Amino acid sequence: MIDLLRIDSLAYGGNGVGRHEGKAVFVPHTAPGDLLRCRVTREKKRYAEADLTELVEPSSLRRTPPCPVFGRCGGCQWQHLPYREQGEWKERIFRDTLVRQCALPAEKILPLAAAPDEWGYRSRVQFKCRQTENGFVMGFYRRGSHFVIDVEHCPIAASAINEALASFRGWLAHSPCPERVPQVDLAVDDEGRVRAVVHVLDGQADVLANYLRPLVTEAGYALFLQAGRKDILLHVSGESDLHIRPLADSGLRLAYGPGGFAQVNLEQNRRLVAAVLGAVAGERPRRILDLCCGMGNFSLPLAGIADEVFGVEDYAPSIDKARQNAAANLVENARFHARPAEGAYAALAGGGFDLVVLDPPRTGAYQVARELAAARPSRIVYVSCDPPTLARDLVPLLHAGFRVQWSRPVDLFPQTYHTESVTSLVLPE
Repeated sequence: MIDLLRIDSLAYGGNGVGRHEGKAVFVPHTAPGDLLRCRVTREKKRYAEADLTELVEPSSLRRTPPCPVFGRCGGCQWQHLPYREQGEWKERIFRDTLVRQCALPAEKILPLAAAPDEWGYRSRVQFKCRQTENGFVMGFYRRGSHFVIDVEHCPIAASAINEALASFRGWLAHSPCPERVPQVDLAVDDEGRVRAVVHVLDGQADVLANYLRPLVTEAGYALFLQAGRKDILLHVSGESDLHIRPLADSGLRLAYGPGGFAQVNLEQNRRLVAAVLGAVAGERPRRILDLCCGMGNFSLPLAGIADEVFGVEDYAPSIDKARQNAAANLVENARFHARPAEGAYAALAGGGFDLVVLDPPRTGAYQVARELAAARPSRIVYVSCDPPTLARDLVPLLHAGFRVQWSRPVDLFPQTYHTESVTSLVLPE
């Protein structure tokens, strides 16, 4: 037990940080300025992790979280901080990460692109489910466990998702097999249409499909049941695809199917796409390689300013969707390949690439970064959802002579510590 600890700062991961006997102590759901008592749960040589036991003197920065399960639900970390304060810390943590790990000049880090709405922004949510002795619960795992916290309304989810949550909670509670449903994935698109994927165990898919079909049909929801891997889905009702518009001032309309990927913040996704296009404003790249392209979120907008675009993604259904999106939007200069990003530059290089766009998962793309360092395209735009892996991947590029023009953090995830970013690199002539 630490009797008194003053929180001085916030760390990547969302925890508050104080110092006790020369050691950093990380405490979740705290704010800079808090004076508290805490119980150490893990102790290492240079740091400790602890749980808050008593808030002795609350920070003046605190606000009352609107969500009744904040602190128990494992989703949000920063609802107790005003949104402006969240943004300041996200920008600071992002800048400090790149300055410390990559020796970037601080002025290369542009201000955070804050979200226009801190609530109701999530267009995709996975709800965990469990049948208990007190009834059917539907919500999120408690932090660090598989205990499901019941959630009636999620303040960061889009209103259409909260409406669907209420519907599925009632439907599944009275279904023939509520105990066989571990998860429900809900998504809404830029056109307000809702799609649900209900996970079901042990051969109950047909029974559940027959029960839910008339309910979702009347509600206007598309429904799939997943009884195993995400590429094995039972289509029950409604149109398969949802659609996003990646450009604010364009008719470009991109579909993504169940199991496919689209950013959870559709408005901020448009900011990401605009930032990528802005990196080559005034230029017309001859050939562009888009690695981890998904269903064409960056590839197809880029096709409007390039001679040729090559998209690469290792999830084959997303590549199928990217090809369909190209055809539907009359884009004829984009080619898509279902293969890993590793080795793609060498396999597709031909006459080389003027621009490589890289948008990897949270684990980053260190091997790809090393390949690009050796291949030396004239420009790279790296879209990242994890500052530490971004910093790691930038190092071989910087060592190879690439120069960071700018890096901009973009807040796609208010109320959490997560930060998306776009980084523009060039190879000086």
